[in-house]
Amino acid sequence: MGIEVLAHVNGALNFTLAILLTTGWILIRRKRIRQHRRVMITAVIVSALFFTSYITYHVNIGSKPFPGTGVARIIYYSILFPHVLMAATTLPFIIVTFIRGLKRNDERHRRLARKTMPMWLFVSVSGVVVYLMLYHLY
Repeated sequence: MGIEVLAHVNGALNFTLAILLTTGWILIRRKRIRQHRRVMITAVIVSALFFTSYITYHVNIGSKPFPGTGVARIIYYSILFPHVLMAATTLPFIIVTFIRGLKRNDERHRRLARKTMPMWLFVSVSGVVVYLMLYHLY
């Protein structure tokens, strides 16, 4: 088992993150603030682990080209491009939202979280789809 396994670890971390984000959203909708806080702290930790694993993988392995053709290739890239763009731009929003939540600056946290959450969830779910298409479709 070599460093190639990190591609699968990344897929699992992204899937875990999607579950955590959804759980955090459900908890806050139910006003279960303490549980929401714990889940979201865990989500940030999982994101940091993902980012570390992702960078380690790509520094050592590089990028894997998509093996599909035709419609599958069009679908793959139509998911990949917004995923990459959103992933590159969402991090500052996540950090600021997280800090506001930790400081219990609730109103400002809530206002930004309403924008950050869908972006973060999109990056996570589209990351899982990209992973599945790249490593398990062919």
